[in-house]
Amino acid sequence: MALLSKLSRGLFFESQAEKYLSACGLELIERNFRAKGGEIDIIMRDGQCTVFVEVRYRNNQQYGHAAETVTYVKQQRLIKAANLWLLKQGMSIHSTAIRFDLVAIHQNGEQVEWIKNAIQG
Repeated sequence: MALLSKLSRGLFFESQAEKYLSACGLELIERNFRAKGGEIDIIMRDGQCTVFVEVRYRNNQQYGHAAETVTYVKQQRLIKAANLWLLKQGMSIHSTAIRFDLVAIHQNGEQVEWIKNAIQG
């Protein structure tokens, strides 16, 4: 993993998270949605709920859990990007079932933790 660029490593772990969530029954809608001021790693469907997924990776937990890297500012950017994605789809953040989940990956992908409703929109 050390030889991969930050972008390549990010895409690798996003792909790993997508496979994990798909195996748990979620259906992929879109990956890497970018909007001014924010990005959503993965957008999936869980039944009738649209799920916006942030993927975080840490090689080890020496400096904390991967989930702890999602700051308040990052949360606000995710919410803004999700709102823009919903508007693009003709939906509203207030009239659509949505959820913000986080997938924390540690130890080169050997440990995957799925945290539902990790961010309150």
